Amino acid sequence: MTRSDSPTPALPMPPISPSSPSPSRTYPLQLQALLALPLLVLPLVLAPSGAWAAPATEAEMNLYTRIAAVNVCIARGAGVPFDRAVGIAGETIAQVILGQHEGVISQVGAKPLGLEDLRKGSINSAVLGAAEICPKEVPADVMAKVQDALKQPPAAKPTAAPTAKPIPNK
Repeated sequence: MTRSDSPTPALPMPPISPSSPSPSRTYPLQLQALLALPLLVLPLVLAPSGAWAAPATEAEMNLYTRIAAVNVCIARGAGVPFDRAVGIAGETIAQVILGQHEGVISQVGAKPLGLEDLRKGSINSAVLGAAEICPKEVPADVMAKVQDALKQPPAAKPTAAPTAKPIPNK
């Protein structure tokens, strides 16, 4: 074997000591602060504020109702009890309306609704939407109440729609 054919010996590596700087410590403090700045500003930009939050439009409310209804249908298909499925879907939509629109719905008026009112309305919307999208997943007694509510004049519909109990906060 010639000298050029022989394997080259590995160069000895210095041991890594606890005092060796880690890659995160090699950046200057100013650069670290600059890199962290977007993370600090992002929540402020994404969070709604009083000046930025617009009332929920009719189109947004239709979307929220559809989302809640689909969630009820999926949950029911997975074996979740109806009241629980409707409660979860309604709570989700109520929180979205409260967080994104500060509880204001343009169809209802300029006054913000409280969380309990949002829950009741969202649960009713979820029930009505589920009755339309997946009627086989809606219990017969609830379906009968929905049919009765839909037959009544428009002024009576909001109070006549079936309701499920909101899920208590844990």
